[in-house]
Amino acid sequence: MRAAIYPGSFDPVTFGHLDIIERAAAIFDELTVSILNNTTKTPLFSVEERVNILKEATKHLPNVKIDSFSGLLVDYAMQKDIHVSVRGLRAITDFEYELQIAQTNNKLSGGSLDTVFLTTNLEYSYLSSSSVREIASFHGDISQFVPAFVVEKVYEKFGF
Repeated sequence: MRAAIYPGSFDPVTFGHLDIIERAAAIFDELTVSILNNTTKTPLFSVEERVNILKEATKHLPNVKIDSFSGLLVDYAMQKDIHVSVRGLRAITDFEYELQIAQTNNKLSGGSLDTVFLTTNLEYSYLSSSSVREIASFHGDISQFVPAFVVEKVYEKFGF
């Protein structure tokens, strides 16, 4: 079975993330979308909330599992016996950053964790969770960036 992990913060999940998830789900037999519990950041949504949001957003994809992890991706991947990480690329700057992480993960895993890069659909090449959070914080319209049920949850977090 060909399995892969798509790790990230997904705070909140965007249409760009969902594009990568759907395309990776079509390539791999099983895709685990896993939310990193990054203790150095203060997220808008808790890990549990993000897991639930992603479960709802991907319920139409039977081969997608939602999980979370702390620590190094390589340790998590080895624990799950998964040897491919999926990453989305929006621009050249993403590639430089993601290439360094991919090479480090490959080295740390003793060569057993490879990274597959999927270029983001041009429609979402500008989109990031941080932009969505910033727009929402000023009560801007985020409906073109995230699913409708996520719009409501984001606005609730900002007290709107």
